[in-house]
Amino acid sequence: MNSTILSLSLLAMWSDGSDGKRPLTRDNGAPVGDNQNSKTAGERGGVLLEDVHLIQKLQRFDRERIPERVVHARGTGAYGEFTASADLSKITRAHVFGAEGRKTPVFVRFSSVIHPSGSPETLRDPRGFAVKFYTQEGNWDIVGNNLPVFFIRDAIKFPDMVHSLKPSPITNRQDPNRFFDFFSHVPESIHMLTQLYSDLGTPASYATMDGNGVHAFKLVAADGSYNYVKFHWKSQQGVKNLTREQVAALQSSDFQAHTTDLYDRIGKGSFPSWDLYIQILAPKDLDAFEFDPLDATKVWPEERVPKQKVGTLVLNRLPGNFFQETEQSAFAPSNLVPGIEPSEDRLLQGRLFSYADTHMHRLGPNHSSLPVNRPAAPVHNGNQDGAGSAGRTASDVNYQPSRAADALVERPELRSSSAPLSGTTQQKRIAKTDDFAQAGAFYRALDEEARGRLVANFAADLGAVRNAAVKSCIVGFALRADAEYGAKLASAVGVPLEEVLSATAK
Repeated sequence: MNSTILSLSLLAMWSDGSDGKRPLTRDNGAPVGDNQNSKTAGERGGVLLEDVHLIQKLQRFDRERIPERVVHARGTGAYGEFTASADLSKITRAHVFGAEGRKTPVFVRFSSVIHPSGSPETLRDPRGFAVKFYTQEGNWDIVGNNLPVFFIRDAIKFPDMVHSLKPSPITNRQDPNRFFDFFSHVPESIHMLTQLYSDLGTPASYATMDGNGVHAFKLVAADGSYNYVKFHWKSQQGVKNLTREQVAALQSSDFQAHTTDLYDRIGKGSFPSWDLYIQILAPKDLDAFEFDPLDATKVWPEERVPKQKVGTLVLNRLPGNFFQETEQSAFAPSNLVPGIEPSEDRLLQGRLFSYADTHMHRLGPNHSSLPVNRPAAPVHNGNQDGAGSAGRTASDVNYQPSRAADALVERPELRSSSAPLSGTTQQKRIAKTDDFAQAGAFYRALDEEARGRLVANFAADLGAVRNAAVKSCIVGFALRADAEYGAKLASAVGVPLEEVLSATAK
């Protein structure tokens, strides 16, 4: 009798009780005789350690919550399918782009970045837009945001940035005095701050926002040649945002409005969809800009690096269990496949380690074998054991190389691409910072009413800052981005413009 038949037989046997109900069991399947009373040493004696049912219930209850994500803690997800609309086989050997019409299953998780699990989904925050492609050559993750840029350009500042934005370790309150103090030392942050305090900082729903890979990556061809690429998701539902007043009204009636909207859309069969666009930049053109194209605080101007559509994503199935699928889903920029490699972007380089290491801590060393993270491609390596191990080792050759018949072999044609190196080791900022121009361009692209909302949103937080030097510095960044922008922000937070000009001059 095979194991499946045996399991079904036992289930049938246990279901045939006197009342036909299924028995309550412990995790090992043993039936429970009393789930109402602990086992004690007599009428008034202490509870016995040998009450294994009690111990197991408490153990499992204590562990119902895994460590919360440090960032992107509040989120929701769904399954779907990506269909390629272009054959990119000439510029990348990635299977997902190997033929027009090729379909790849996906799981997508949307999230807010800074706020904790259970927080209102309508709070002003960047929105995570993470996509896991289950390709035939392994899982590929695009771990991005709704905004196309980020606050910082070097991963060494990421813990500091998050610490400043999170609640104070003393008061447990989020405090503009803390994060603006940090950002006053980070002039490149003004581009992201300008976008975040615009209407884009409060999307109406996950379905009505765009997504971006933020970083530059490399598309690598079969011959090892490569181009730099940026990925962009464009909502087919259109981009819709909320004003502060609309946020307050919606938040009071449904603090989980974004999850409600996504589940309602998919539940009704109105499947949300996004088109994937890419921008391609040849390595020889990296120095053709006044900024560094590998700087995550910058966008690539479309008039100089046009976007081209390469596929469409449709979300059409909800998770069966939130914890097992959405909460245990693990995305990492290091989940790459042949034909797609990281660029030298300093922020991305740090994320390659940080995200994978976070999942090792949060979910354990075997998180990739969980159903939501499990690759569609077979996995063969010498990794073994550790917490949560459920794999069955089929060979005692758990090392490589080997002369054994079942030894694992490399595929030399999939070696990483080669890039030239020059100079010396260093610790200094990039040469082309150009911190303010794109923030100004974004501001000027808004209509007059949107500019007014941006300034009002920004002033609502910046106005709470007590340190005059910090306030003047942040306004100075806005002033250097655009004269009108800076002047209006200065007026809104009550900082004399001459003070700002003096601080800017210094």
